[in-house]
Amino acid sequence: MVGVEQWAEVRRLVLVERRSQRQVAKSLGLARDTVARALVSDAPPRYVRASAGSKLDPFREWICEQLAADPTIQSLRLREMATELGYEGGKSIFDDYVREVRPRFQVRRTFQRTIYRPGELVQCDLWEPREPVAVGHGQTRRGWVVTAELCWSRVIAGALIFSKEAPDILWGVGRCLERIGALPEKLVWDREGAIAPGGRPSDEFAAFCGQLGVGWVILDAGDAQAKGALERSHRFMRSNFLPGRTFANPVDFQLQLDGWSDRVNRRVHRTTRAVPVERLREERERMRPLPAMLPDTDRRFVRRVPQQPYLRVDRNDYSLDPAFAGRRVEVRVSQEHVTAVVLDTGELACQHRRVFAGALTFTDPAHQSELDRHRAIRHHRDEVDVEVRPLSRYDAVIPA
Repeated sequence: MVGVEQWAEVRRLVLVERRSQRQVAKSLGLARDTVARALVSDAPPRYVRASAGSKLDPFREWICEQLAADPTIQSLRLREMATELGYEGGKSIFDDYVREVRPRFQVRRTFQRTIYRPGELVQCDLWEPREPVAVGHGQTRRGWVVTAELCWSRVIAGALIFSKEAPDILWGVGRCLERIGALPEKLVWDREGAIAPGGRPSDEFAAFCGQLGVGWVILDAGDAQAKGALERSHRFMRSNFLPGRTFANPVDFQLQLDGWSDRVNRRVHRTTRAVPVERLREERERMRPLPAMLPDTDRRFVRRVPQQPYLRVDRNDYSLDPAFAGRRVEVRVSQEHVTAVVLDTGELACQHRRVFAGALTFTDPAHQSELDRHRAIRHHRDEVDVEVRPLSRYDAVIPA
């Protein structure tokens, strides 16, 4: 058998220099039959050893039958079953074969490349930081970030919240839309409990979208890949925003997140190969402007002022004006304040800065002064005025 170099030389001499096979055979010291075979062969010669067989060979068809019955069965379990049937081969050759043939029986999901229109969709989701957020008073609290990303320009925004209830999530969506500066055609959400439980939009979410005049797209269950653009941004936030940062309080967290988002939106995006804020200028031309006032997402409820005039909101007690004890007030809880207004007169019963730490009591000094005044009045009522007379009066009345 000739080597590759001799095979190439034979073909060169005969086909290029037009020598006869006899001359080539004589000059290279080869048999004429060897030269003839080299000219007929279009592929270079290679040594192929006859297969000696493998201990896996008797089990190949059996492995395929098991995978046809259950494509998800683990290779370890298959090898255990094969060992019970007499398999004596190694682990690597068995696992490699299973890995090779499994795709024939397991239908893998495929993805198409999605093309977005400017201003069409905003993907929304919740992203949870690895560590709890400092909320003051020596406490930390579990937080979430409502994230929103325009699918065409890839501009991203986020808002920190401390519950997964509809008022907080919708407030976060509204803040993200303010950061974007325009309204998309539709909001894309998965089946978050406060947004679309069971695949249908909640009343709060539908009302929010209706007030803004935007539609929605609710994804199928377990279809997080449909928000691929935002999921990739979440991975980037975990690897680029969080490391090396500390947060003094929620305000500091939000400021750092806004600064990071602004910086990221000015970089060249890996997928679009363009700067998101530059694409946003073009995209805003096809989007509707924000309304003068976003939908009200504050919590509202009615309470009667108790005799101990305190109001429980999010694990904390906030004082009320004791002058309104027994009367009903409308409570409004925003992300920044807790406010109560008397229903029948519209008077302000309290206004406190909202605190996200827990198990605390906040008393307005004016409310405490009013409580002290009421207590002094009650104590004065219990006192009895007793006239003190001089002893000379008794001497005059009582005869000597």
